[in-house]
Amino acid sequence: MNHNISNLNNKIIKCRLCPRLLNFRDKIVKNKRKQFISETYWAKPITGFGDTNAKILFVGLAPAAHGGTRTGRVFTGDKSADFLFKCLHKSGFANQSNSISRDDGLVLFNLYLTTALKCVPPEDKPKPDELKTCFKFFKEEISYLSKINTIVALGKIAFDACLNFYMQDYDIKRKDFVFQHGTKYNLPDKKILIGCYHPSPRNVNTGRINEKKMLLLLNNVKKVMKRKCQ
Repeated sequence: MNHNISNLNNKIIKCRLCPRLLNFRDKIVKNKRKQFISETYWAKPITGFGDTNAKILFVGLAPAAHGGTRTGRVFTGDKSADFLFKCLHKSGFANQSNSISRDDGLVLFNLYLTTALKCVPPEDKPKPDELKTCFKFFKEEISYLSKINTIVALGKIAFDACLNFYMQDYDIKRKDFVFQHGTKYNLPDKKILIGCYHPSPRNVNTGRINEKKMLLLLNNVKKVMKRKCQ
């Protein structure tokens, strides 16, 4: 692993700066779901995962309460992960179609996964100060992932979080960036930002996102990435 990323991940795991998120995480651990009652939850902030030489970065909002917060890896051990990795595998971004645990042998190709917020927030609604605290990690992460040229935001909240991050250092207007599935925007640092519906069970069950739509988006992401490399 990239030495800088490894050091950053150690800092992330040790972070205890947001009292509300710490308290919520403690409640999750005390109230495990029945199917996970015998498991020891990770119960710490979640780091990014994947190919540190990747050109594509997927950004989610935060780890899931009984997914990443339980397993210790982003998009691992929940239904969103089941759908996402089935599509990533078919698109050639992953060596297998599931993401179950930190030791399941999963490998990503030319793709790195992370979250804007490293701890799960109540009702999936982070407060501005919590996001701002985590942005210092996000900023380091992006700086160390020096080959990234394409960012895919999974869901509107993650999309807005990416914009908030860039608005700290650049004079960009939110009105110029409207979240839509598959829409591409040029960022000030020459990266491309692409919106994607979150692969949540609700979005999958209602058909807002399905395998065909996701595979089409992933194919387009590959094309954008290749054009940026020319």
